[in-house]
Amino acid sequence: MEIIVPSNKNHFGSEDENERYEEEIEKDNWIAINSSTRNAKWWYSAFHNVTAMVGAGVLCFPYSMTELGWGPGVTAITLSWIITLYTLWQMVEMHETIEGKRFDRYHELGQYAFGEKLGLWIVVPQQIMVIVGVDIVYMISGGSSLKKFHDLLTGENKHLKLTHFITIFASVHFALSQLPNFNSISGVSLAATIMSISYSTIAWAASVHKGVQPNVQYGYKSKNKVDTIFTFFSALGSIAFAYSGHNVVLEIQSAMPSTPQSPSKKPMWKGVIAAYVIVAFCYFPVAFIGYWIFGNSVDEIILVTLNKPTWLIAMANLFVVIHLVGSYQIYAMPVYDMMEVVLVKKLKFKPSWYLRFLARNTYVAFTMLVALSFPFFDGLLGFFGGFAFAPTTYFLPCIIWLVTQKPRRYGLSWFTNWVCIVLGVALMIVAAMGGLRKVIIDAKGYKFYS
Repeated sequence: MEIIVPSNKNHFGSEDENERYEEEIEKDNWIAINSSTRNAKWWYSAFHNVTAMVGAGVLCFPYSMTELGWGPGVTAITLSWIITLYTLWQMVEMHETIEGKRFDRYHELGQYAFGEKLGLWIVVPQQIMVIVGVDIVYMISGGSSLKKFHDLLTGENKHLKLTHFITIFASVHFALSQLPNFNSISGVSLAATIMSISYSTIAWAASVHKGVQPNVQYGYKSKNKVDTIFTFFSALGSIAFAYSGHNVVLEIQSAMPSTPQSPSKKPMWKGVIAAYVIVAFCYFPVAFIGYWIFGNSVDEIILVTLNKPTWLIAMANLFVVIHLVGSYQIYAMPVYDMMEVVLVKKLKFKPSWYLRFLARNTYVAFTMLVALSFPFFDGLLGFFGGFAFAPTTYFLPCIIWLVTQKPRRYGLSWFTNWVCIVLGVALMIVAAMGGLRKVIIDAKGYKFYS
C-alpha cells in the first residue's frame, strides 16, 4: 500500500511529531527492502530465483552422484526438486496470508507463526547461517573458477594462489554492495541467469561430446564402509545446498506490486515456475549425463574433468564467475537489510551513503576473510546444506503452514507437510554429520592462506 505523507503539518498534532514521521518514512525508503520499490515484474521473480538457486553447486552434482549411486542420486535430486517447489509455493502463498499485510522478510513470517520473540530466534539465526554460508562458499567457488580460467588461458602460475583469486573476486563486491535494493541489481541478476544456463549447458554438452569413457565405473569408490556412509551423507547436503532460494523468496516478492484484484503471488508464482523449469534444465542433465559419461572418475567440479577444448572450458569458468557475482548479491541483500534496519531503526544512525558503505563493505570483508581462511568447498557444501539449508528450505515452511493455515488433520495437505518435515529433519541431521566430517578431514595439514 502506498504511503501518502499528509500536506497538513498539524495532522499529527505538532510539527515535531510530523518531522519524526517524515524521518521514519525516509528511513523506511532507505533500507534495502522497502515499500517504495514495489514495481517488479514476473520475470524479475524468474531470474532472481534462478540466480539465487543455480550456483556452482550444480557443477558438483556428478561428483555427488559418485557418492550416492544411480538409484539414490536420481531419487535425491528429483525429490528435492519436487519438495522445494512445493515449499516455495507455500511461502509465496503466505506472503500475504493476512489481508492488508505483507510479510516482506522470512523472519516476519516466522514471527507471525511463532510469536514476536520466538519467531525471530527460530528464523533469523538459520537464515543468517544460510545466507552467510552461501556467500562464503560463493567466495571460494568464485575464486576457484577465476583461477581455473586464468590457468587454462595462461598456464598455472605458482606465485598466484587461490587466496589471490578469492581476493580479486571479492573486490567486485565491494563496489556492487552499494546498489540499494533488489530492483537495482536486476541487470546483474539477469546476466547471472544467462551465465548459469550457459555454463550448465557447456558442462553436459561437452560431456556428451567426449562420450562414455573407457572402463567407466559407477560403484562406490570407497572400500571403507564408514567412509562410504559419511560421504553419502555429505552428498545429500550438497544437493540440499543447491535448492536454497527459499531464504530470499519473500524478500524478492516484496518488490512485487499487489492489489486485492491482482495479489503479488500471481506474478511471483509465474516467475517461480519459469525459474524451476530453468533449474531442471540446468540440474538434471549436468548431474545424470556427467555421471553417465565419467562415472567415478569425475572430479569434484565437472569443469575440472573437462579440460578440452580449452577455450570452451575457460569460457564456462568465466561464466561461473559472472553468475556467482550476481548470486552473492542476491543472498547478501537480506543481510544488508537486517544491518540497515538495526543501524537506523534501533541504533538511530542517520541514513547516509557512508553508513551504507561501511556496513555493507564490512560484511563483504568478513565473508572474504572466512573464505580465505577455510577454502574447503565440497565439505562446506555438505555441512551448510544439511545444518542450515534443510530447515529453511525443506521443512520450516511446512511447519509454518501447519501453524498458520491449519489444514485438516490427516488430510492430503496435513500428510504432505508431515512427510516433508520428517524427510527434512533426517536430511538436516545426516548431511550436517557428513559435511562436518569432510571439513575436518580436509582441514588436516592445511596451511592458512596458502
